[in-house]
Amino acid sequence: MRQLVIDCATEACSVALFEDELLIAGNFEMLGRGHAEKLVPMIAALPNKGKADQIAVNIGPGSFTGIRVGLAAAKALSLAWGSVLFGYQTPALIAAMARQQDGSGQAVDVALTGGHGEWFFQSFDRDGVPENQVLSLTPETATQTSKADIFAGSQAEALRALRGSGIALTIWPDARQFQLLHSTAMIANPSPSYGRAPDAKLPASA
Repeated sequence: MRQLVIDCATEACSVALFEDELLIAGNFEMLGRGHAEKLVPMIAALPNKGKADQIAVNIGPGSFTGIRVGLAAAKALSLAWGSVLFGYQTPALIAAMARQQDGSGQAVDVALTGGHGEWFFQSFDRDGVPENQVLSLTPETATQTSKADIFAGSQAEALRALRGSGIALTIWPDARQFQLLHSTAMIANPSPSYGRAPDAKLPASA
């Protein structure tokens, strides 16, 4: 069974194609911007243009545009190919990558750049199981909430500096590392996970 993984919810953009659990091909680029222009060519460059029985896509949190670009591409390809579609969240993959990189089997706190100066924050226990939902917190509140000794994500160094100790692993999600995720991280019928309420609000009804 072939599986296509699409991950462009953050500054990074990556794709990977697996045959069962074996990575066939993949690519990772730090873009910042331009995901909409880059993603489809990256998929097309994969063997057989990335066609797969299953598609997994990062649904966020992260960049509003990146989340929507990745999910739109995944849904379109799933419809065209008749593929099964799943989603996963950014912190889950980052935590899995951090646990492999550190190798000590410790708990991990994930801190990512959010909006309006806040961070997306989520804690994972020694088994990689999330201890809370993704939160949007000020750096100060995230520091008070953080209990682990390993920090991962784009704000890992900043969290370590505020905590005053610990190990910081500056990691962005990489589709090529998808097999590190536990099956429980998979989300059926995926929809965007923005990590915070929208800034714009509809006017109250008369």
